[in-house]
Amino acid sequence: MSICGGFGRVFEVGPVFRAENSNTHRHLCEFIGLDAEMEIKEHYFEVCDIIDGLFVAIFKHLNENCQKELETINRQYPFEPLKYLEKTLKLTYAEGIQMLKDAGTEIEPMGDLNTEAEKKLGRLVKEKYGTEFFILYRYPLAVRPFYTMPCYDDPAYSNSFDVFIRGEEIISGAQRVHTPELLRKRAIECGIDASTISSYIESFSFGASPHGGFGVGLERVVMLFCALNNIRKTSLFPRDPQRLTP
Repeated sequence: MSICGGFGRVFEVGPVFRAENSNTHRHLCEFIGLDAEMEIKEHYFEVCDIIDGLFVAIFKHLNENCQKELETINRQYPFEPLKYLEKTLKLTYAEGIQMLKDAGTEIEPMGDLNTEAEKKLGRLVKEKYGTEFFILYRYPLAVRPFYTMPCYDDPAYSNSFDVFIRGEEIISGAQRVHTPELLRKRAIECGIDASTISSYIESFSFGASPHGGFGVGLERVVMLFCALNNIRKTSLFPRDPQRLTP
């Protein structure tokens, strides 16, 4: 809605609450979200370029200016420094699937990657390209939210991406559908009653520029940058389905 209002780029940093019964090492019911949205001039890779520059700068800053803190963590939870490239590697979903198949892992056609497959792909990418930070793009449309823009050349795929650290996802993002007609059609196809999101759809009715964005889970980034085995170690008061207080 802010993009529709003429803001070229917007972002927020704030608490996110998710009522999911996800009892895993990387899920919290309350976490800090880093969210950004921006106009796209020519291609949704412009969003990926922002992520590339932002996270490479973050990694460099941490390594150069937070040595004392990192050494403190390393004494209690030893870890190898994160390997990353100056220009972040981008692979298509199809390339990632082929790497897994070549390594003997079968993936459901046009399906999403499970945690085990993600971790294995992370190991394969590290071996082949020497990086633990990479972007996987052009996911099948069927495994993405209704507001994700289909690929113009093949609507079975989408202008979307995930970003990984050490074989685990930290970011999900995409170009958004910016026309109300397609947005309503996609919502209905995904089993959503369009009347329940009418204000969202109507916000695009006076015209909207192509745009895209992404969401980052801060605690997950910290967990994976420091190679911790559980996201609860990154939160002062972790909230999960089993813990509400203190």
